Amino acid sequence: MKTNVPLYQAKAELFRSLGHPVRIRVLEILQEGPTPVRDLLAEIEVEASNLSQQLAVLRRAGLVTSSREGSTVHYRLSSPEVADLLYAGRRLLASVWTDTEGMLAELRQTSAS
Repeated sequence: MKTNVPLYQAKAELFRSLGHPVRIRVLEILQEGPTPVRDLLAEIEVEASNLSQQLAVLRRAGLVTSSREGSTVHYRLSSPEVADLLYAGRRLLASVWTDTEGMLAELRQTSAS
């Protein structure tokens, strides 16, 4: 990620890098610890080339790192804050969905009267 861009633009780039279901799933799996690419492939069930592209986006964004052990490449979260961000996303979704459920209940109640 470029350091000579405004903070709001850097944040937008970060969130853009999270904007794909495969990338989110990779990050969720990596919360459990370093994982070989073959295990990511087995868990996510996408083509190897697709996974490779998504991992490259996550690497460029600084969200994951990789290391090689023999012929095996392992990926890991670059910092615990990545897991914190995923947790914050879950909390936000739970809050939004709760608000939506409340609004639906209110709409049903007012339309019944």
